Amino acid sequence: MMSTRRGLMLGGTALSLMPGSLMTASSALAQDRRNLSIVTGGTGGVYYPLGGGLANLLTKHVPGWQATAEVTGGSVDNLKLIGAKRADIGFTMADASLDAAKGEDKFKGAPVPNRALAVLYPNRMHVVTIEGTGINSFKDLKGKRVSTGSPGSATEVMGFRLIEAAGLDKDKDMKRERLGVAESTNALKDRKIDAYLWVGGLPTAAVTDLAATPGVKIKMIDHAEHVDAMNAKWGALYSKGAIPAGTYPGQDKDNPNADVWNILVVHESMPEDVAYRITKVIFENTAEWATVHAEAKALSLANQLQANSPVPFHPGSVKYLAERGVKLGA
Repeated sequence: MMSTRRGLMLGGTALSLMPGSLMTASSALAQDRRNLSIVTGGTGGVYYPLGGGLANLLTKHVPGWQATAEVTGGSVDNLKLIGAKRADIGFTMADASLDAAKGEDKFKGAPVPNRALAVLYPNRMHVVTIEGTGINSFKDLKGKRVSTGSPGSATEVMGFRLIEAAGLDKDKDMKRERLGVAESTNALKDRKIDAYLWVGGLPTAAVTDLAATPGVKIKMIDHAEHVDAMNAKWGALYSKGAIPAGTYPGQDKDNPNADVWNILVVHESMPEDVAYRITKVIFENTAEWATVHAEAKALSLANQLQANSPVPFHPGSVKYLAERGVKLGA
C-alpha cells in the first residue's frame, strides 16, 4: 500500500508532511537547519571578534542553525564572497558596499547586489606612526614607507582616497606596502615601515599592542581636514570625527580623523525570513554581543537610517525594524 507525501518549502528547507498531519509555523521553523558563513577581516581588527561573537549568537539563539566566522582580507573580499554566494553574512564599510553595488573600482564589471541588515558602528581611519620617523603631518608621508592595508580590504579603498585628497600620489610619493593591521604593527615595530593606515573600530587590538610596546611612543596623525575633498569626489560617505585621547596607551590628545559607517550585509537573494531572524538576534542580544568587543554597544535603532547605508536594507531587516518602530523603504 503506497502512502502519499506532501512537501513544504520553508526558508529553503524541504519538510515532508504525512497526509492529515498538522504542523504549526513555529514547529516548522524549529526544523530549519542552516550552516551560515560569516566573513570578517584580519585577526588584529574588530570585524573578526565581532564575527565570532555573531556566529555564537546565531548558533545559540536559533535552533538548528550553525554559524561560523572566517578570517578574510576585509570588506572587499567579503563582498566578493557574498557575490559569489560563498558566504552568507559579511562585515563591510559603507564605501566598499556602494562600490560593489555599482560595480565600480575593485568590483568593476562584477557588481554585487548586497543589502544591509544593520548599520553597526563608525569605522575610524587610523594613520599610525611612532616617534623618530619624522612624520608629524599627513603630507609628511611623502617619501616614506607606508602600509596602506591588505589587498581586498576597505582600508586600502579608503586609504587611497585619503591619500589622493591630501594631494599625494599613492604610487609615486611613497614606498607602499600592502599589509594587514597586525602585520603592519609588526613591521612598524621592526622599523621596516614608517607608518600605516588602518580603518577599524576602537580600540583595535593591534594598535593597542603597538602603543603598549616598551620603548615605543605612538603618534596618531591628524587628517580630518581632507574629508571634504574625499566627499567632493566620492559622495557623502565620510565624516569628520576624532579618536579620543587615551584610546591607546600613550595617546595624549584627540586625533581628528575621517570616519565611515560599518554595515552588516547579505546577498539580496537571502530569504526574507532568514534575514529577519538574523536582524532580530543581533538587536535583541546586543549586550551579549558586546562581551566580545565594546563596539557592539554602538548598535542602536537610532542609527538604522537609509542615510547611513548606501545600499537598501534587506526586506527581512525592514520588517523587523518596522516592528521596532523604525520605518525604512525596502
